[in-house]
Formats: sequence, C-alpha cells, structure tokens
Amino acid sequence: MEENRPIVIEVKLTAKDLWKFSMYHSYKGLQGLFNIIFSAAAVFLLITTWSSNSTSYRVLLIICALMFTVWQPGILYLKAARQAKAPRIQNPMTLTFDEEGILVSQGEESLSIAWENMAKVDRAGDMMILYMDRIHAYLLPDSVIGEKKTEIRGLMKEKLPPERRKRI
Repeated sequence: MEENRPIVIEVKLTAKDLWKFSMYHSYKGLQGLFNIIFSAAAVFLLITTWSSNSTSYRVLLIICALMFTVWQPGILYLKAARQAKAPRIQNPMTLTFDEEGILVSQGEESLSIAWENMAKVDRAGDMMILYMDRIHAYLLPDSVIGEKKTEIRGLMKEKLPPERRKRI
C-alpha cells in the first residue's frame, strides 16, 4: 500500500451475505459439531430402524434429521432477507482503510475505529469479518472488496497482531 493513500470500499450487503454470516456463526465450533452429530444420528436411526418403527416415530426422526440441515438454514435465510430490507443495510456503507484505522460512513453518520480498538478480523468463506467487539461486526464480501483485497489484507497484517487476525 502506498503511504497515506486510503483504501475506500463501498459495501452494500445482500440477504445472501447476511445468511452466510449467520450460517457461519450457527455452525462453527461445538454447536456446529453437535448439529452434525445430531443430524447424522437421526439419519442413521431412520435408516437402520425403518422397518421396526411406527409411522409417528419415522416422522419424528425425519424432522430431527431435517432440523439442522434444512429447517434452521431456511429460517436463517428468511431472517437475513428481512434484515436486508432494513434501511441500515439497504443504504450502502463506505469503509475507508488507512494507517490510523477504519472510517465507516453511512449517509450523514460516520464512525472512526482505530486499529488498536478493533477486536479481531476473521475470514469465513468468501467474506472478511471485522469485529469491533463480541456483538458488532462489519462484513466485507469478496465480491465487494474485489481487487483491493490484497491491499486490505496487507494493511491488516501490518496493523493487527496475529492473535487478532485469523485466516487473513
């Protein structure tokens, strides 16, 4: 990155971007492992005990098998679609990366975040997630970052210690 030359990105998130973020948080760690084991166990029981079970038990096992594989992702997508219609998501945000930190602007409002105040940066699939704290984050899909991805990654590697950046 050239000295003192900011990197400016305009971010307009889609329902798909929000859904991917929700899926990442719903299926990572122990919760994701539990979801996989639960669904696999339900499918296993469904297949191995099909002939000896009543119809109501079969239906219950089918529901259990579909709960974390179809139902929860569907609900998360509906929630993301609703969220994507909110004005704070509909209106594009401008993120300006420079040596001091990140300036986030949306409409007339702006917020400056110094690098030392950023909690962490993580990567989930084709998206970079900038966490300000445990609750607040900014999503940067690769489709939005485009050719500036290398510059942003370089700046983050320079400004953030390794324990505050993952998969960057």
